[in-house]
Amino acid sequence: MSPAPQAAGSSLLPDSHNSFSDAASQQMERLVEDFGRMYRERNEALEEVARAHHDALLRLAMAAELKDDDTGVHIVRIGFLAEALALLVGQSKASARMLRKAAPMHDIGKIGIPDGVLKKPGGLSPEERAVMNQHPAMGAELLGRSRIPLFRMAAEVALSHHERWDGTGYPHALRGEAIPLSGRIVAVVDFLDALTMDRCYRPAFDDATAVQMLAAQRGLAFDPSLVDVVLANVDQLLAVRTYVNQNRPTFHDLVESD
Repeated sequence: MSPAPQAAGSSLLPDSHNSFSDAASQQMERLVEDFGRMYRERNEALEEVARAHHDALLRLAMAAELKDDDTGVHIVRIGFLAEALALLVGQSKASARMLRKAAPMHDIGKIGIPDGVLKKPGGLSPEERAVMNQHPAMGAELLGRSRIPLFRMAAEVALSHHERWDGTGYPHALRGEAIPLSGRIVAVVDFLDALTMDRCYRPAFDDATAVQMLAAQRGLAFDPSLVDVVLANVDQLLAVRTYVNQNRPTFHDLVESD
């Protein structure tokens, strides 16, 4: 019995179908590659904008520190010290790294404080103290307008690093663990580092005295568990400060180093 006749043109269907499938597959691959490239370029552009934003804010933070008779290295030390303490209390490497980038902006609000108040060598009057106490809210307002997590953390630190564990701090008199951990960490390392700096109203304290003064504020100004970690690892933390003083890392190092 002879085979059934093949429909006209049916012999072309498999080859035609395969050609169509190959063309569609190639087109899809090109589309995926194009979308991938566009996605990478978009992310790179956003990262560049964020870096530029961060650099500008760090320079503004340095300007605030220079108003306070500092060389600017204090804010770099605070970044690395905050990261070191965060790691010591069990924070993830990513979280500690973000805090390193955020912490230097803790006093950025001082840019809005008049020099007559900021640099006054004696004690502040109640009116002057009220002006000085506005700088956390000023800093948080400046930093908190961004949706980028780094700047939101920086705003959190700026607003909370003058709160006290016993509830007598400012601007919101937060108490205990109601104070964000980021702010509690920065408060401790800022206090310790600032004590060892010459200020317009007093000379620098030596390391041993600064550590004793920190210990005296355990459970008062500062989270007792954080103070305990500092006291148990004080040599390691002072070594971080010494490294920064000797090597003078730049803002680029602060932002980019692992």
